[in-house]
Amino acid sequence: MTKKKTMNFTKYIKWFWGIVLGGLFSLCFVFLLASWGAFGDLPTFEELENPKNDLATEIISSDGKTLGKYYLKENRTPIQFKDLPDNLVQAVVATEDERFYEHSGIDFRGLARAISKLGRNGGASTITQQLAKNLFHKREKASLVTKLTQKIKEWVIAVRLERQYTKQEIITMYLNKQGFLFNATGIRSAARIYFGKEPKDLDIQESAILAGMLKNPRQFNPYRKVSQKKSLSRRNVVFNQMVRSGFLTEEKRDSLQQLPLKIKFTPESHSDGLATYFREYLKQFMKSWAKDNPKANGEYYDIYKDGLKIYVTIDSRMQKYAEEAMTEHMSNLQKYFFEEQKRNRTAPFYDIEKSDIRKILNRAKKNSDRYKKMKAAGKSDKEIEKAFQTKTDMRVFTWKGDRDTVMSPYDSIRYYKHFLRSGLASIEPQTGHIKAWVGGINNKHFKYDAVKQQKRQVGSTFKPFVYATAINQLKRSPCDKLPNTPYTIPKEKYGMQDDWTPRNVGEKYGGELTLKEALAGSVNAITARLIDEVSPINVARLAKSAGVETEFQANPSIALGAIDLTLLEMTSAYSTFANKGMRVSPMFITQIEDKNGTVLETFVPETKEVLNEESAYVILNLMEGVTQSGSGLRLRTYHPRPKFVTGYPYKFSNAIAGKTGTTQNHTDGWFMGMVPNLMTGVWTGGEDRSIHFAGIDKGQGAAMSLPTWAIFMRKCYEDKTLNISKEPFEKPEDLSINIDCEKHEEESKKNKDGDQKEEQKEEDDF
Repeated sequence: MTKKKTMNFTKYIKWFWGIVLGGLFSLCFVFLLASWGAFGDLPTFEELENPKNDLATEIISSDGKTLGKYYLKENRTPIQFKDLPDNLVQAVVATEDERFYEHSGIDFRGLARAISKLGRNGGASTITQQLAKNLFHKREKASLVTKLTQKIKEWVIAVRLERQYTKQEIITMYLNKQGFLFNATGIRSAARIYFGKEPKDLDIQESAILAGMLKNPRQFNPYRKVSQKKSLSRRNVVFNQMVRSGFLTEEKRDSLQQLPLKIKFTPESHSDGLATYFREYLKQFMKSWAKDNPKANGEYYDIYKDGLKIYVTIDSRMQKYAEEAMTEHMSNLQKYFFEEQKRNRTAPFYDIEKSDIRKILNRAKKNSDRYKKMKAAGKSDKEIEKAFQTKTDMRVFTWKGDRDTVMSPYDSIRYYKHFLRSGLASIEPQTGHIKAWVGGINNKHFKYDAVKQQKRQVGSTFKPFVYATAINQLKRSPCDKLPNTPYTIPKEKYGMQDDWTPRNVGEKYGGELTLKEALAGSVNAITARLIDEVSPINVARLAKSAGVETEFQANPSIALGAIDLTLLEMTSAYSTFANKGMRVSPMFITQIEDKNGTVLETFVPETKEVLNEESAYVILNLMEGVTQSGSGLRLRTYHPRPKFVTGYPYKFSNAIAGKTGTTQNHTDGWFMGMVPNLMTGVWTGGEDRSIHFAGIDKGQGAAMSLPTWAIFMRKCYEDKTLNISKEPFEKPEDLSINIDCEKHEEESKKNKDGDQKEEQKEEDDF
């Protein structure tokens, strides 16, 4: 009988466990080697505690809105876990790491699945591993060995991150680090750029779209037309994953998947968004501030990387209304200017020789980016000139949106010269806070800032400083009368080259006018009499005390505004009148904080008395006459049909003090208007002084700038949350200067009659 041979599996079992244990031991040993730095340096405890990220500096408006950011490559503003909606966290966990709350940095089940299926169903990187890679590894091409060692290092870093941080902190760091294209680095930027809202306000569909983008932001991007179908499909995959993870019911998923893809693309670049001109000025200020305010360790703050928070005085609502008003009026005004230039053989220039036009265009050529780049590249003048004369594809500005066209760079320079420019500045007189700053019609194409950078002749808007000096020094009343006749100031009196006899517009003379009538009609002859009464140097002293910073020569011609000032200077100086004669220096920053919320500096305005309260009130009363019977009268009338460029369907009935200004040849048009708690100035004109309307009809301040002011104020009044005053200007209790001209006329008549009776009595007695 043959005996069956029994197989002995003992040695195979020993071999199996030897391989398993040896593998585990080897794996542990590799981990140990990696942790000791055998495969390269690992982040220190301090680096894990404070991972280094470039953080964008954020500009925050007075009403708590983000106006813009300063950054170089990464537009990242970190947020905390409490600012993440549950639906976003659930979508990310379900899609990227469904066992996120169960593992300690490495998902061994997922790893085993990935190895067994050779990665066909995706990899096994956890959220923590992805964070480790994003924080401490550079993305670069590498050999297989290098990739393996990097993966091992990621595992070690992931485990350390899990020990260092909570799950909430890890997923927050992960979302703050991710890139989403189009300058969207981090979840906050992504939510604002793709949906125009803060992360906490994202709905479940929006969260699913962003969670789907984590796999590949370009391939699943909802904004790019070529990837919108993939983005929609990926969003629905996220919904499926959320059902699988128990975050969503099947019924809810089915209804959500029927929804179309939706986004509200709101780009965030240095030329997009609100207050672009203001942000550019603020950037230059912050660079200077950083040099003067180093960190404790002596290093300078980097506004592009250090995540500062700058709290500014700009109100996002008022800024929006100001920009809308500018667009509404200027786009319409430009139509009239284009139409007029069809008949202008030297368009858009007037009153200059062709040689002067060539100089203007050549100067613009040398200031262009194209010229500077070619010059820096070593191109000869001949090569540059040829390039500027050669037609090429370009994208140009129009009021209906940028347009693709073909023209030479020289032609484009002349094309852009056709566009009228404008600026608006609005200040709260009581605090000096700048509430709106519109430096131009389009920051992308027209960089020059008309609020702070540009100086232009101010024309008749300077006259209130002459009247204010006369009221403050001589107690002049708005009801005082002066003869409306030509007035000559001899050259010897103020050291002038010639006698000065300013002419009234239209050569209109005769009779007597009250000061209120004279200012409302902007009568030059009476303004000349007044400045001679009080002396130019006293007028200049008051204007500078009120806020005019530019140095200028105090001669009689300043009475008619023959000086170049900035719009911000004028707006700030006028604010003194609305603030009862108290000058409050303009403020645009209230506070600067570092990335941790530590206050680095708080700003307080300077305050001083320029006029007594009585004089300030009387000058306001004078300027109310401008909107009651003068060039600003259209603010109180109603003409909805196009007239005077835009029509004037405003019909304001509240107290408004203001002054228009129009300079020689209609080059500059101004309107300065104020209500008790808001002073707003507007300037409009061409880039060069030879660019202007041919006639006064459309070339005056009342037609060029007043409509922008009116549209802006109408929008501000419609927004009840702003509390813009419609009340009268506050009258001093003991007003000694008479402002009631009817009463003044009656008293003058009584005094005159009394004097006549007294004279008659004396004659009779004699």
